[in-house]
Amino acid sequence: MVGRIPEEKINEIKQAIDIVDVIGEHVQLTKQGRNFLGLCPFHGEKTPSFSVSPEKQIFHCFGCNAGGNVFSFLMDLEGFSFQEVAAKLANRAHVDLGIDIADVEKKKSIPDSLQQMMDAHDLLSKFYHHLLVNTKDGQHALEYLLNRGFTLPIIEKFQIGYSLSSWDIAVKFLAKRKYDGTLMEKAGLIIKSDKENKYFDRFRDRIIFPIMDRNGNTVAFSGRALGDSHPKYLNSPETPIFNKSSTLYNFSSARSSIRKSQQAVLFEGFADVIAASRSGIENGVATMGTSLTDEHISILKRNSQTVTICYDSDSAGIEAAFRAGQLLTKANCQVKVTVLPDGMDPDDYVNQYGEEKLQNEILHNALPYMGFKLMYYRRGKNLQNEGDKLEYIEKVLGEIAKLEKVVEKDLYIRQLSSEFSISLEALQQQEKQLTNSLQINNSNKSISTPVKQYSVKKQVKNLLPAYQTAERRLLAHMLKSGDTAFKVQEYLQEKMFNIDEHQAIFTYLLAFYESGQSSDISSFINFITDNELKRMVVDIEMMDINEELSNQELMDYMKQILNYEKLVEIKEKKLKQKEAERQQNYVEAAKIGMEVLSLEKSLK
Repeated sequence: MVGRIPEEKINEIKQAIDIVDVIGEHVQLTKQGRNFLGLCPFHGEKTPSFSVSPEKQIFHCFGCNAGGNVFSFLMDLEGFSFQEVAAKLANRAHVDLGIDIADVEKKKSIPDSLQQMMDAHDLLSKFYHHLLVNTKDGQHALEYLLNRGFTLPIIEKFQIGYSLSSWDIAVKFLAKRKYDGTLMEKAGLIIKSDKENKYFDRFRDRIIFPIMDRNGNTVAFSGRALGDSHPKYLNSPETPIFNKSSTLYNFSSARSSIRKSQQAVLFEGFADVIAASRSGIENGVATMGTSLTDEHISILKRNSQTVTICYDSDSAGIEAAFRAGQLLTKANCQVKVTVLPDGMDPDDYVNQYGEEKLQNEILHNALPYMGFKLMYYRRGKNLQNEGDKLEYIEKVLGEIAKLEKVVEKDLYIRQLSSEFSISLEALQQQEKQLTNSLQINNSNKSISTPVKQYSVKKQVKNLLPAYQTAERRLLAHMLKSGDTAFKVQEYLQEKMFNIDEHQAIFTYLLAFYESGQSSDISSFINFITDNELKRMVVDIEMMDINEELSNQELMDYMKQILNYEKLVEIKEKKLKQKEAERQQNYVEAAKIGMEVLSLEKSLK
């Protein structure tokens, strides 16, 4: 059994490779002081904010917060696994890893049964593809696809195949290769007969579309009927290796393009993704017959800044696009929506108007999500009718109030004023009232928010609260010294950092130093498994701090951290005190007042 790449080999690679040389092959860098600057490859920008430190062997973008070492740079840029990056850099540095990297890639940290399921899917996918493109039995299916606008390169790219009308060809194919029938049934590839103790194929006489997970493993199939057979599409059931809620069709192939362009195009189904690919759109993905989920959004958000929704233009598709846009906006994604002509999906559009026009519609004519909302709220309304008109304007103003950018608000308010000949001042006044109402509601919600839900990412860097700055500066010193980390652990005792991410980094640091490692930011980045935490560590490492941490500075930081929870408690008690006074419960108000005084004294 092949083990992981030895740590000493990783260190040997790091010592032999200069991060500036590697990144310089992808980004034009200019020396500025001790660091090198360039345009960030992970998001579009005109002013360089991407910094590479040859001294620390790390990179950091001050625009999008991307950061890490030479390993994470190549993993993020090209979508490689850690093992693939290690092999690539080892070859570059002439370092012998002492193991076969192909064997390392084959070894999965998953049970053998699940690996067998994926291996069986991969074999069957190749078999179905062979039947389609290389056999007489698959000729009619191939002609069917070619007549529908598919090309041989597209069929090859998506590994489209064909399942024969036989009842048991897949059963025999898998049995011959010693795959257990019970396991293959659990994998969704074959079905057990209720009447007889035998198996038969799940997919028969269908065009087969392989479905892959985010790592490129085939985990399911969708079979399209030839002609008018029902159901039109027959999909694999959910299995231990296939979950619709966390699977985006084509993501493994589209990931590199998505990251490079920082834009993903979201479709309703895999046929739309394939049609878009025929048009030259390589960053398309689709959900697998389910609504957009938190898992889908998390995948999209980690890899792109903008998501362009391109759903069917019928009523159901527009409703689905609206819901998807709401979820993506709530997750702080930039959202655009492509609206195709009535009743069309992307596949129909390509077949009728051609491939080039679809690309223009999706990439150049997509509406901002707010522009799509204007269209959405018009549906079913007669804007010549006064009631419908007022309802529409009120809905739109409510949406404008949610916008953060002043210029964007002004644009849509002026559009309303011009279209309906309403005073600009009146619309602005009503929008401000709605905005104030939203702010009050949000403020009330935040009062009861637990301390642990505060997030670094939501704070403005230059205006961080004192306790948060203290935590960051302490972490920066701990990154440079294991002794400091253990001293902070002793002072904290059973207490924790107030920011969850800071506590996680602190826990990683203690484990890192306890494992015998010495202070080395690049090694620590490899030690952390969470990509968001890696980026935060690099951001903290780039802070300007004193060379030495004095005992007085340490105690000041600890005071800010330990006092914060008390400050939150004082704030909550003062609110309760005011409420008691409002209800004329002066005894309770006085009691709370004494508790507040006691807490305030303990801060000194």
